Amino acid sequence: MFCKNIDKALLFNKCNSIHTFFMYKNIDVIMCNKDNRILYYFNNLKKNKIILPKKGVYKVYETPSNFFKIKIDDKLEVI
Repeated sequence: MFCKNIDKALLFNKCNSIHTFFMYKNIDVIMCNKDNRILYYFNNLKKNKIILPKKGVYKVYETPSNFFKIKIDDKLEVI
């Protein structure tokens, strides 16, 4: 929040919903289960949006817009 230049990804563990209030730039939101399998992907999400809780989601990644080329059911590997 309040960042004018988003240049990294953020991980929110034990999280299944987010909002984009106070954001200056659009972001991508990746919602995964405990095994990092992508369940939902929101590309280029604008400010002042809410993603309500999603069943099965355990981790939420916020990344700069168009940072990854991914699709639903891909598995993220974090190193």
